[in-house]
Parts: sequence; structure tokens; C-alpha cells
Amino acid sequence: MNAFLEVRGAAKAFGGNQVLSDVNLQIAQGEIVGLLGPNGSGKSTLLNLITGFTPADAGSVHFDGAPIERLAAHRIVRTGMARTFQLPSMPTKMSVMEVAMAAATAHHGVWDTLLGTPGARQAEGDARERATHLLHELLLTPVRDLPASALSGGQKKLLGIVCALMARPRMLLLDEPTAGVHPNLRRDIVAALQRLNAQGMTLVIVEHDMHFIREVCTRCVVLDRGEIVASCRPDELARNERVLQAYLGTAAATTTPSTPSAVEAA
Repeated sequence: MNAFLEVRGAAKAFGGNQVLSDVNLQIAQGEIVGLLGPNGSGKSTLLNLITGFTPADAGSVHFDGAPIERLAAHRIVRTGMARTFQLPSMPTKMSVMEVAMAAATAHHGVWDTLLGTPGARQAEGDARERATHLLHELLLTPVRDLPASALSGGQKKLLGIVCALMARPRMLLLDEPTAGVHPNLRRDIVAALQRLNAQGMTLVIVEHDMHFIREVCTRCVVLDRGEIVASCRPDELARNERVLQAYLGTAAATTTPSTPSAVEAA
């Protein structure tokens, strides 16, 4: 595999709790990879480590051939990698459009914006045009003037995707984009992610919804107790012994005849 993102020997502990142990992960350009695992398996920690929000204790992260493990989160965004969060928090005094515009300001430089340089004015015009386009693409145009904090949970997740896309990333990492989302909005998120991938975006998605995983992902990587135990197609998950052990325990995996449906429901 020609790796677009490569994690080598990543390890992370919090106190005496070893959350990640010698994790090796490769993502090819154009893939949609689901990052799965039971609660506490290390999925969010791995996402934070890749995107610069948590420093690794050991290991390296390369994106498009360049090391990024020592970069701050905002500098990683500038390399072409962006992310969303499981529980996006939105400001109470900014509209949906203003939040999207602020995401562009953070990427291009707040000081130039405050000083009103010609370059900043051009960037602001470009950002407004892009925000308008993205809000339309993710079906948020009707609420663009509402306070961002007034959105539903699903709409906040859509706005989180808009904010990440304002930086024009080549890879997008999403932390449980459909958790707690109304089924209608869930369909909108699925369609949006499929469009992004068709346009060349590489996606890494932390998710528990197996229906979503089967519908969207081309490959699944399964974590258990801080280690990768499987890398396979979504339709192979329910037949993978290591995956069954991760979700059900060794004894249950070897004695329970209904284990495939149990994994699918996880």
C-alpha cells in the first residue's frame, strides 16, 4: 500500500493506563476507513494523536510522506489534514455563517484579518464564497443566520464538517459523525461524505454504527485494548475471530452461535 497517512509504533499512556501500544496504521489516498473498537479501545486517543491534540509517548506519524508528529494541531491542518469532534461545541453569539467564516480566519491568519490588509480582504471574500457553498452542500443554508448554538445535535455535526472543510483538506478525520443524529440527518451526512470521497477526499471515521460502516467504508480497522487486531472489509467483520473476541470476549466468541449479529449491533 502506498500510504497517504502512516502511523508507526504509536504508543500513549495516561498515568498507569496504557491506552495505545505499538500501533501501526496505513491509509491510502482515496480510502474511506472506519476505525472501530469497543469503548475504551483507544480510537479517540489515536485520532487525537494523529491530529496533534495529544502528543505520543513513542512512534511517528507521516502524512503525504512528511513527519507531522511534532507539529501543533493548527499546523497539521495546514498540511491538508482536518478533523471533526464527537461533541462539537458552538458559540452562543455567532451565527452559523460566522462560525464557518471563523474557521477560515483561523486557517489564514487572524492578525491579517484584524488589520484589514488587501490580502485579508481577498481571503475574506473567498472564505465567504466557500462557506456559502459548503453550507448549501451540507443543507445548512436555511439556518445560516441562526445562532450556531441553537442548532440540533445533527446540524452541529454538519456545521463541524463545514468548519473542517473550510481549510480545504485532503484528508478528513471524523469522530462519531452520526452518533445521536436523527435518521434524516444521518442520510444527509452519509450522502455528504460519499460526495466528498467521490471528489477525492480521504476519510477516516470513528463510528459505532455498523449500518453506517457498511454503507460508507471501504475498509475497517479494529482496535482492542490499544492494539490493532484487524484490518478488513466491512462484510468480513462478523467472521473475524479477533473482532469477535474484542467485542464479546474469548469465551463468548467461541461458544455463542449468534456472534455475527452481536458484532453488527455493536
